[in-house]
Amino acid sequence: MADLLLKLILGPLLLLQGWHTRRVTPRLPEAGGDRHGEQGSGPPLRLLIAGDSSAAGVGVTEQSQALAGQLAERLTRHYHLHWQLIARSGLDTLELAELLQAEPPRQFDAALLLVGVNDVTASRSAGAWLEAFEQLLELVRNRFGVRRLIVFPVPPMHLFPALPQPLRWYLGLRARRFNQGLMELVERRPDCELVGPLPLAGPLMAADGFHPGAEIYTLWADRVAALLRPQPEQAFQQEKAT
Repeated sequence: MADLLLKLILGPLLLLQGWHTRRVTPRLPEAGGDRHGEQGSGPPLRLLIAGDSSAAGVGVTEQSQALAGQLAERLTRHYHLHWQLIARSGLDTLELAELLQAEPPRQFDAALLLVGVNDVTASRSAGAWLEAFEQLLELVRNRFGVRRLIVFPVPPMHLFPALPQPLRWYLGLRARRFNQGLMELVERRPDCELVGPLPLAGPLMAADGFHPGAEIYTLWADRVAALLRPQPEQAFQQEKAT
């Protein structure tokens, strides 16, 4: 009801601001470079990274500066890592599921999922998004054998410099509602972990004011690597085995 009231009051202004923002915001390309690799030594880890423009590295030039490349570099200190990036700018959650469904089945140990911003901007309801997101989780589990799902929250859109007010406030409010539901979903699933909260600072964002810059991707990679690297007791068991 609150969303409906806000749309009635602010709807024409939000539509105008959304149109203007899309028109004037620079369209940055996806990061270039490899989207898969095998490197490092240690126990094996097969990692799938999937998502929208932030997963694809929009905001930096090369994948080595983006989340996937920086995360792979950190994990190869601990694992013999096989990693694969499947991502495309502009995808919402249903479209990401379609993209993954088109991939041949293969096995991964863990998956990192980054999606949701385009669901927020498309005015999809939080309930509909959570239903689509849970279907995405099941797809990744069943098609790729993943047993550890690491999920990014929707970034804090109220901090995106590219968005004018009150559009920034409104999309930030929707993003927080999405994340509240996502937190509850993850808490119900023992195979899921939620990364967060996401470090995001306006001066460190890309030139479009909408995507992370290299320093933000560094912070994100550090956060995910801390979840994935072996815990002390695991490392002890691995040393005993060798």
